[in-house]
Amino acid sequence: MTLDIGIILPTSTPDPAQPILGDVRAAARLAEQSGLDSVWSTDHLVAGAPILDSTVVLATAAAATDRIRIGYGVLLLALRPVAWAAKQIATLQYVSGDRLILGVGTGNPAHGDVGWLAAGASFAERGRRTDEALRVLPDLVTGRPTTLADGTEVALAPGATMPPVLVAGDGKRARRRAAAFADGWVAIGLEPHRIGAAAAELASLAEEYGRPPLTVTVVAPALATDPGQAAEQMAAYAEAGAARVVLAPSGPRWEAGYEFAAKIKAQL
Repeated sequence: MTLDIGIILPTSTPDPAQPILGDVRAAARLAEQSGLDSVWSTDHLVAGAPILDSTVVLATAAAATDRIRIGYGVLLLALRPVAWAAKQIATLQYVSGDRLILGVGTGNPAHGDVGWLAAGASFAERGRRTDEALRVLPDLVTGRPTTLADGTEVALAPGATMPPVLVAGDGKRARRRAAAFADGWVAIGLEPHRIGAAAAELASLAEEYGRPPLTVTVVAPALATDPGQAAEQMAAYAEAGAARVVLAPSGPRWEAGYEFAAKIKAQL
């Protein structure tokens, strides 16, 4: 089985006193030139450190590349009015040539609710709002007439191809959300030996909704520092049934993380 290798774009910095960590255009180009399969942008309004807007980041990455997929890793869908989110998603699909992967999550409680309050959204209601948004999102993105939760009828134009949806989260509600609405499930740091059981549970849940089994994407697993050993670990993910692994560069130089990912990809 083949394994897609993705990497997170350098859109934030651990030191608020420093500028944004990396050049998005240069990073996207390097990832594509290195043979990687996808680049990803994290999504927050207010985080523990300065961070760029995810939609603008992905539009920039799309403009700087030709082949590589661009992904939300992951979009806090409930932070936005769903029609606005759908407009941005459809536009990204259009300008990127259908290269978008739509990761969706409900946010990390560790970041608190300040960003949600600032956006006029409810942190406590984020799960319900995410489910409501996912129900109508395909119709909104593709331009079909849609009735929103408040009864508003709308059709967005131009429509676009609905991108694959990946739902993140390891809780019961998140897994059921993935089974009901998504093409894939995203887990953080999941080890290879746990993938089979997780995939089987997701397939069973998806069957309840009359939907096919989900793909599995693993974000930021712990890897060896030697590229050869790391490639062996990645091969274990492929053998376990993972479709994709997304790496998160660390340290003061994002370039080093990209070069390391390229070495792993070359050895798979």
